[in-house]
Amino acid sequence: MLKSGQYVDLSVIVPVFNEVDSVQELAAELTKVLSAHKWQYELLLIDDGSTDGTFPLLEKLHQNDHHIRVIQFRRNFGKSEALSAGFSVARGQLIITMDGDLQDDPAEIPSLVTKLNEGYDLVSGWKKCRKDPLSKRFPSKVWNRMTSLMTGLRLHDFNCGIKIYRHEVVKSIHVYGELHRYIPALAKWEGYRVGEMVVNHRPRKFGQSKYGVSRFFKGFLDLITVMFLSRYTRRPLHLFGMWGLLFGIAGTGITLTLIVLRITKAIYLSNRPILFIGILFLIIGMQLFSIGLLGEMITRSQSKGRGYAIRRFLGE
Repeated sequence: MLKSGQYVDLSVIVPVFNEVDSVQELAAELTKVLSAHKWQYELLLIDDGSTDGTFPLLEKLHQNDHHIRVIQFRRNFGKSEALSAGFSVARGQLIITMDGDLQDDPAEIPSLVTKLNEGYDLVSGWKKCRKDPLSKRFPSKVWNRMTSLMTGLRLHDFNCGIKIYRHEVVKSIHVYGELHRYIPALAKWEGYRVGEMVVNHRPRKFGQSKYGVSRFFKGFLDLITVMFLSRYTRRPLHLFGMWGLLFGIAGTGITLTLIVLRITKAIYLSNRPILFIGILFLIIGMQLFSIGLLGEMITRSQSKGRGYAIRRFLGE
């Protein structure tokens, strides 16, 4: 039995939500692979508010195997929060994440370790031969291409569930909301070396995907969030202040020009719509500049809190 705080070679973090049919088989596959390589390991299974009997099964697995630790959320908080909870308690020198639906292949773990040791801090899987319908593959391909262009990180599959990290990576990246899709980009912007490796992707064996079309719209909004966080989270005034300054200069220029015309040519301004445009630009400029200053104040005083509530922790 591991003592509290004792490090292991590998931590495998698996968020699960209503995966009662697959979780026992997945745990058996992981145990077989990890035991064969004689690693010291732990399995962190995060129950993200399941309602189908998943947790009683996880509780039984924990009782039968001391390598298995279980966190149960009070309700469904989402994959990002589940990963964040796993990252916060993981004791592995290397951390592996994978989905709980059996589509990620545990047999890829040794290859991921080998790839990481080529000099990377994070290696993301690439489902090159993806076993999903075209309705999921095509939008995902477009989204991955767009994400690569906007982040500057050339990956084929940002949202692949199976990834491997060095311990320091997961301890320095704050994941919340839906930002799990962009962990490689967040790591790159922190200065970590990110690689990619083709992995085996298996057909779904039980149930249906928990993700609908709406995730692509959310993904785009999250991408904007990531772009902002990576560039301006510590200096919001640089973003809002820049646009505020531009609007302010434009508004001031328009207003001063009209004042000069009123004085020199004695023309009336009440019937000139450009006057209202100039005033509008001045107001927008002041508002944006004020938002930037408020952002700076919030940044100085903010504290990072967790966005999930734990009901039970087995193996703490």
